[in-house]
Amino acid sequence: MTQEFEFSDELVELRTMVRDFCREFSPEAVVREAMESDTGHDPALWRRFGSELGVLGLAVPEAYGGDDAGLVAQAVAVEEMGVALVCGPVLGTVALAMPALAALTDEDAKRELLPELCSGAKLATLVAPLSDGTLDVDAVTVTATTADGAWRLGGEVTQAPDAGTADLLLVVATTDEGPALFAVAGDAAGLTRTPLTTLDLTRRQAALSFAGTPARLLATGAEALGACARAALVAGVLLAVEQVGGAQRMLDITVAHVANRKQFGQAVGAYQAVKHRCANMLIAVETARSAAYHGVWALQDGTDDPQLAASLAKAVASESYAWVSTSAIQMHGGLGFTWEGTPQLYFKRATTDSLTLGTADQHLDRIAGHVLDGLVRA
Repeated sequence: MTQEFEFSDELVELRTMVRDFCREFSPEAVVREAMESDTGHDPALWRRFGSELGVLGLAVPEAYGGDDAGLVAQAVAVEEMGVALVCGPVLGTVALAMPALAALTDEDAKRELLPELCSGAKLATLVAPLSDGTLDVDAVTVTATTADGAWRLGGEVTQAPDAGTADLLLVVATTDEGPALFAVAGDAAGLTRTPLTTLDLTRRQAALSFAGTPARLLATGAEALGACARAALVAGVLLAVEQVGGAQRMLDITVAHVANRKQFGQAVGAYQAVKHRCANMLIAVETARSAAYHGVWALQDGTDDPQLAASLAKAVASESYAWVSTSAIQMHGGLGFTWEGTPQLYFKRATTDSLTLGTADQHLDRIAGHVLDGLVRA
């Protein structure tokens, strides 16, 4: 085992704390209640994650209200949220908005906006075309114009995670000088938010319309692109560890199910075919965990090419989570996909995650490009 895969005692304690909290305050019954609510999550519970546990700003420097514990610590907390299928803006606020803001050079903006995200008092998301895991500047559909020193946005965005309840929208828009990043208040004039019907009810998305919406310029040009690129990488690896958590949960409940459910007088798990499937599920989970945490460590310490490590993490975790959750449904038989069954909730999250921030095929193509380009240069 290499050094990078050894968790310190502090990280083990952090994992235990978040796991115990989720078990007590976000069990499946609470998840089901939250996902059917108007907001899609419990704001009070989200604030407790930020203020009581302090796990929302683990990767944010202390000067901006965080704990400066590093991205690995943040990943440990997010993995446990994935185990419990916590309803809340993990993707929009923790994985996308916070890294984008932290990457800016605007000290005033960071000191003003980040503390309330770390405490859970406010929610945010990044509105940018990241469908393949990288920013596609040509796909930006929002334009920004300025008059008398004030910026206003116009345009439509068909889909943005956690945008329906975000207090702060970080919007990529096109200006006469090129792409730029803007901050828009959730209650700004001219902003219309339309909730979307999604497969995964535990993670909300919304369509956005900007009509002369006032906005605050945060960054332009290379700085704006760099902030979005950093957010895409961080979101990719955090989504990967969250997928690992969900896959682990599916493995655990499946093993428990086949160990207790009997057919022809013996436990289903006694049959060789069932044992083999469970063993393969374990291999898939551990493979995803290794790739995901390698990606997290690479982004924290620069021990590997960040794009290569992030794409590897997202590709492996997406394939593993989708296969493990599908296997869980099959191993639960007719119980697996009923509304009352647990596996269907994770299968829907896994299916949605596999299409978020780039598919496995898109990331594998990117990995191939990195490797082949490196061989050509050599």
